[in-house]
Parts: sequence; structure tokens; C-alpha cells
Amino acid sequence: MSIKVALPKGRLLNDTASLTSRVGWGLSDYSESARLYHLKSSRFPDLTAKILHEKDIPIQVAIGNYDLGICGLEWIQELIVKYPASGLVKVRNLCYDCRCLFLAADRRSGFPSLDSVRNSNQVISIATEYPNLAESVSLNCRFKRFNIFPVWGAAEIFPPESADLVLLPANSQSDLPVNLAAIAKIMDSAAFLIANKTSWENQNLNTLLNTLTPLIAARTETTTVVEQFEPVASIISTPAMPPESIRLALPDGHQQKHMVNILNKARIKISDYPSYNGNRRPEIALPGFSAKVIRPQDMPLQVANGKFDIAITGKDWVREHLYKFPSSPIVELADLKYGRVNIVAAVHKDLEADDISSLRKLVAQKAWKLRVASEYVSIADRFARDNRLGMYRIIPTWGATEAFLPDDADILIENTETGSTLKRHNLKVIETLFESTACLIGNAGTLNSAKAARIEDFAETLKRAVQEN
Repeated sequence: MSIKVALPKGRLLNDTASLTSRVGWGLSDYSESARLYHLKSSRFPDLTAKILHEKDIPIQVAIGNYDLGICGLEWIQELIVKYPASGLVKVRNLCYDCRCLFLAADRRSGFPSLDSVRNSNQVISIATEYPNLAESVSLNCRFKRFNIFPVWGAAEIFPPESADLVLLPANSQSDLPVNLAAIAKIMDSAAFLIANKTSWENQNLNTLLNTLTPLIAARTETTTVVEQFEPVASIISTPAMPPESIRLALPDGHQQKHMVNILNKARIKISDYPSYNGNRRPEIALPGFSAKVIRPQDMPLQVANGKFDIAITGKDWVREHLYKFPSSPIVELADLKYGRVNIVAAVHKDLEADDISSLRKLVAQKAWKLRVASEYVSIADRFARDNRLGMYRIIPTWGATEAFLPDDADILIENTETGSTLKRHNLKVIETLFESTACLIGNAGTLNSAKAARIEDFAETLKRAVQEN
């Protein structure tokens, strides 16, 4: 019987590749330079492995798509606190990538301790990549009133203007961003080997597990316990940002070079963007403007909730947001015409479907419950429903979606610039949904406020700069 293993990409990849090499799993293609996500073992003929985003691994193992997986304990707990009956077995602490989850406050906030949060009557807003853990912690700590807003990353940038607290990982308190102070340690974490419960009980996994025994002694798992810290004396209250200040969200990642080019053409000076030391608060030479650098995926919701007045994101994420929240106040102010990608539907090249019509017929003939994988959950849902693809199930992913076909999904909704990555993974496009470019968005309510004229001037300035390209 074959053994399927889910291995992480990203921060855990190098250490995990080193481990699998030392124990002789024979996965020579598992490296940062891997061009394909499907791996075969040169030592164990029955072993197959796939490289997935770490956040996807617990759920994929829990539902039985993989027998074993490796990921951080915090992502395991993120699943278990919401689904305690999920089919996961924590097999072994692998003793690397040891870090902690901290609950932290901005040093300029009014929350120097966990007790100060407990005693507060205001609604405590917590930004985090771990919304299930954050809710569990808030309930266990008896916060009187709180709300959790999930982000794709860079949670540390949201306090104090857009959040009161943040739940985030760090190696130690001293490794937290300089603007943050930990008020509690929520849990210790490390890389963990996990198993599907059914596979663990019914399948012989000893072939692989025995290879780990000489190198890794079994360790007792650290449970999730809140460790409260002493009040941080350096935390002081400061006046809030002037209400007339225009809060601008700028994109991180590879879109920054395009944004800098447009700002330069618009003769708008910006310093430390992109930042080589991780600064996410660049100085922008526009009176009455303040800027933060966040993930484009987070921008529509944050603008809709009034955390930012304007933001530069992709039309794909705007459409994803509006499909989920049709009455959202988000409006597009300017098309910036860079970051051009197509949002497409793709299937494995061996599937007997070359367009949406033939896929629909194939689904009807085989009575499939189609599995649709995508980062764009709402877009994928709308696509399957509008194209009458029968019974279907949406599989949310955090990236590397092309790895899911054909074993774990039948079709994916993905963005592509040239299509080369899809072809490399033996996928073919059967439908182009729409074209996406970067755009400036705002909140309709803000556009009816005293800030409207300055926002409109900024939008017109960017439009003229785009026309110069």
C-alpha cells in the first residue's frame, strides 16, 4: 500500500529537506529549486510526496488526502481548536523551527498587560493569521468584548491604528518587531510530524517512521497554555492619528517596484520602500498622508472596514471581496495598469475537457462531485455555480494551488501571467475568467467626507503617471 506524505514549502523547506535526506527517504528533488511539486522516492517505491503550503497541510492530512505530513504545531492547533474531532494524530516533535506564538500590543497603546485587556470594556480588535487560536485565547482569557480579523500576513503592522493586539509567531520576545511588546506567550511551537487518524490506525507506516527513530527522540508535546508577562513599563499612550489624515495601504512583494515607478513618475517621494530592514511604515512626501505596507489580499476588507481610506491592490482581490460581500462600500478609483495577470480555470492535461462546455458534459456523465481548488474561494464558487458544474466542493488553498491537481482537486482557479507554470505542472487552461491589474480603491463613505478632494487629487495624479508609462 502506498504512503502519501505532504511536505512544506517556504520557511520549513530547508530544514525538512535536510531531515528527509539524513533519514534516507530518497527525495532528491525536494529543494527550494524544485520545479515540480510531485516527488518520488528513489528508496521506497511506495512513497509519494507532494510539496504544499504549510498552512494547507493539516487540513489535507485530516481529510485523508495524505497519510503523513510535516508542518508547524501552531497550524495544527489552528485547525484543532476549531475542529477538535478532526482526523489528526500528532506523531512526533521534530525538534526544529522552535518558536512561540505571542499576544502583543503596540508600545504606544494603552494595554501594558494581559490584565489590562481583561479589564477593558472596549471592543478589543486582534489582527492575526491564526483567527481560530485568537478566538480561543480571547475566550479562555475572558476578554469582555473582542473581534478577530484574519490577515494573510504582516499582522504586526496593524496595531495601534487598525488593531489593539496582534497574535503572531517569533523566536523570542526580543525578536518581535520593535514597535511591539509581548503581553503573553500563547504556546510553544516546532515542526511536527502528523498522521491521518485512519491511516495511523489501519495502515503500516513503520517503513518511514522507523527511519526517524535513531535521529529524533520522542518528546512530550507542549500544550497550549497562556503564560502572562509582567506589565511592560515602556508602553505609553499617545494621541491617535488625526482623523483628517488619509491612510494609504501600499502593496508588499514583487508589486513594489511597479508602485515605486508610478510614484516616481507622479513626483511623489517615498523613502524606505521597498525596505531592506523590514520597515512597513514608509515615509511618503504628501502632507496629511500616512502609509503602511500590507498584503494586497487584505486590502479590500481593511478598506471596507475603515481601517484604511485608500489602498493599491489587484482587481482579482477586489472581485473576490465583492463576490463575498456584495454590499461592500469598496469602489475602484484608478486602474494602474501594472501587475497584469489572467484569472483562469485549469485542469490536468489528461482530462478529456478542453473548454467549460466539455467539462460540464464530463461532470454530468460521470456524476462527479467536482473538487475546485483556489485561493479565490468566492470567485471559484461563483464560477462553478454560474457554469452549472453540478455538485462541487471548494478547496481553499494558501498558494501552490497547481500542486493539488490531479490527486486532490479536479480543477483550479488561479492567476497566471504567461501560463508557463501551469504547463510545467501538466495543466491546461480551459477558460479565462477575467484580466486583473493593479488598481487604487477607496471606501465610498470616505469619498463623501472632508477627505474626498485630496483622495480624488491623489487618484488623478496616479492616473496621469500611468499614462506616461
